[in-house]
Order: sequence, then C-alpha cells, then structure tokens
Amino acid sequence: MVTFSTVHMLVEGIKSPGFFKLLQGSDMNCPDGMPLVWYGKRKAGKQVERVCGPDFLPAFCSATADRNFRHFFYGGAEGVAAKAARMLQQKNPGVQVAGVYSPPFRTLTMEEKQGIVDTINASRADVVWVCLGCPKQESWIDEFRKELNVPVLLAVGLAVDILAGSKKRAPRIMRSFGLEWFYRLCQEPQRLWRRYLIYNSIFLYRLLTEKLQPAGRSDTKVL
Repeated sequence: MVTFSTVHMLVEGIKSPGFFKLLQGSDMNCPDGMPLVWYGKRKAGKQVERVCGPDFLPAFCSATADRNFRHFFYGGAEGVAAKAARMLQQKNPGVQVAGVYSPPFRTLTMEEKQGIVDTINASRADVVWVCLGCPKQESWIDEFRKELNVPVLLAVGLAVDILAGSKKRAPRIMRSFGLEWFYRLCQEPQRLWRRYLIYNSIFLYRLLTEKLQPAGRSDTKVL
C-alpha cells in the first residue's frame, strides 16, 4: 500500500483516528503536498523531496515498460481510466494494461465489491492504480488489500484524470510554491472551497501550535 500525502490527507487523519490508523498501516507514505515537503525538510533535512502521484504514475510506467508489469487502473469517471491507459501505451508501447474499471458514484453492493475483486485478480495485475480521491481511495485499498492478489496498490488521486486530459495540472511555478491547491480551487470553487478553507486552517493551526510549544513537548506534533 502506497499513498501520496497532502495537507488534506493529513488533516483527515487528525480528524479521524480510524483514518490515521489506516495511514499508519500503509507501507509507504510519500510527501505529495509542498507544505509537507517543507515540514519534512525542517524535521529531517534536505533529502526530503516531493513525490506526486500524477507525476509518479507515468514516470513509473515509463521506467518499467520493459519489465512486463501488468497495470490495472481503478477509478475516474466513465471512460477516463481507459483513455489514460491508451495514452500511456501510446507514449510507452511496452506498458501492459491488465484492465480498467470506473466504479459508480454510489455505495457498492457486496456483490459488486466481490465482482471487482474477482475481476482484478483474474487480470493478473502486478500494480493497481487507485484514483478515487482522498480518503475514499486509501480506505478502498485498506478494505480490499488482503483479498487482492496484487503486490502493489497505489492511491494516486487525479492521476488518470490528468493523463486523460479531463483535469489540468497547475503551472509548474505554482506547484513549486505550494499553490496547486489554489489552482484547483479556482477550477472547482463550489466543490472545493470548504475543504481548503477548513483543512488548510486546521493544518496551519497545528503547525503554529507545534512551533510555539515549549521545547521538549511533542503532544501537538503536526505529523
């Protein structure tokens, strides 16, 4: 289980002990959001770098195209994952697509859940890219990881949407200054304003209380 952590994900963990425990059970949590990269550099030194899901997916597929890994893409609106898979194969003909599946935007029945597990296992996938958004994608992996015969499951958010062209990345300069959230807010203000207003405020508050606490105290650590 691999996740790519943002401020949103971190605050979800602060708000929900169950989700925090889930993230602790992940095999690898990569710092995606620039605020977490800056925080990591302050805590651990200059070796901390950003690892972003939408960047990592095509980079990994390109670097391993000759290793015969079978990739399964789970998530995105109808047709998005299939388009993203086609574009990956156009750029890297060696990439093998084991399958794609776009789940409906509702709670799945037990029969549907079992059908998805059976489909993925039958595909003999080596890697499953889960693109459902936080915290749904991480919870999905945690729920099914023991039933899936797949070595690696990665929660990569908007990666298939960006590959397929249905969503756009922020300009590189905005990403480097940690403003990708603002770019997304401008794209979808009605859907995202509450998340960024509340979650970013909680993160800043936790960061400030940690910075101002007496030396030796660790009970208010952000991470």
